[in-house]
Amino acid sequence: MLKTPELSMPRTNKVTTVRNGKRKVWTDYEEAKAYFLELMISTDGEEHERVECVYIQLLHGLEECSDEDE
Repeated sequence: MLKTPELSMPRTNKVTTVRNGKRKVWTDYEEAKAYFLELMISTDGEEHERVECVYIQLLHGLEECSDEDE
């Protein structure tokens, strides 16, 4: 039997982001995505890469998104 991948599961509206060691819990997933998209556009260099990492995870629907390597 096929298993449903985690990324295709319906996500909650709550998401936790971790950037530069600071954890923030968002109650609106779309607000978090918009914030990180705007931040990604306005930064460059290493900070841009950190923000981009979180934003990509948000696009994939993860419930916890981090710029840290695990």
